[in-house]
Amino acid sequence: MKLCWLDARSLGEAKQAIIDEAVHQRIDAIVVSDPEDFAGLPPTIRKVLLVRETMPADLGEADVVVSAGEPPPDGSGVEFGRFVEITGPESLEAACRAACDFQWSVLHFRDPTKIPLEIVLAAAAQSEGSIITVAADVEEAEIIFGVLELGSDGVMLAPRAVGEITRLNAAAQDRDLTLDLVELEVTQVRHVGMGERVCIDTCTYLHEDEGMLIGSHSKGMILCVSETHPLPYMPTRPFRVNAGAIMSYTLSEQGRTNYLSELRAGGKVLAVDVKGQARSVTVGRVKIETRPLLSVDAVAPDGRTVNLILQDDWHVRVLGPGGTVLNSTHLKPGDSVLGHLPVADRHVGYPIDEFCLEQ
Repeated sequence: MKLCWLDARSLGEAKQAIIDEAVHQRIDAIVVSDPEDFAGLPPTIRKVLLVRETMPADLGEADVVVSAGEPPPDGSGVEFGRFVEITGPESLEAACRAACDFQWSVLHFRDPTKIPLEIVLAAAAQSEGSIITVAADVEEAEIIFGVLELGSDGVMLAPRAVGEITRLNAAAQDRDLTLDLVELEVTQVRHVGMGERVCIDTCTYLHEDEGMLIGSHSKGMILCVSETHPLPYMPTRPFRVNAGAIMSYTLSEQGRTNYLSELRAGGKVLAVDVKGQARSVTVGRVKIETRPLLSVDAVAPDGRTVNLILQDDWHVRVLGPGGTVLNSTHLKPGDSVLGHLPVADRHVGYPIDEFCLEQ
């Protein structure tokens, strides 16, 4: 979980509404420049005083003081952090030192490139302090969270409107999650004629025990493997999952589903391995082509049924227990495949508690 700091120094007319939203979202800290602005904040939120000039004599209720200059006086009982604005080589070196030496370092990179942040993260890789990076908006925060795969420990954002803090908090959630996978028993495999199937090409190298959960119904999906395993007639495509028919569901971020037909370059889907470890990956391309199709029916130990319609071809595969790779054309009743059984019904992809029958 990444840290979210609300920069409340210049929020304008929506200030109180944005602070109320931040409190409701239980973000980690609220940053002010005047100690009097801590009034009314609950004790559950870290109070950060950002000092750009002279250190005030009274720090108010501050838990952390961040300064570009002098530290707070000895005995003040607050944590101290260094603020650095990075505009060139000298200030970049100062940022590296701050990230290594201080409990908190708040960094503002003036240029749009993320290479200076990469340098700071590498320099401070063994330090115990926390790096908070200023972000212009939620989109930049998402990038900051992923720089060098580790990302900044947190982001400080001055929202322009109510709702941005909620989005920031969602972006800060752990990106890797674990899904419950179950062993499904294949009950029927049949040819269903021609139709459009979807290959999902991602911007990520996928692993041999990794693929995507695909299903004809939103409450049951089968783990289709990535094209990372050798084939006799064509090279591997380690970024691709030959997923299923166009109307099939797959999982995306925050528990939402998408039809394969609506995926687009730049979108997000979940890659899932045989242990249920899931990560969000970016769609680079979607290939929809007419191919012969197979319908695979399976049943879970509790009796719930699952269906997957996928390309009828030997090199299209699903995953079984222990990462066993199963060719779609060789599937037969009694085989075991890995799947996932979401419990919620769906409305435009979002989980919803309502009656919905899919068959």
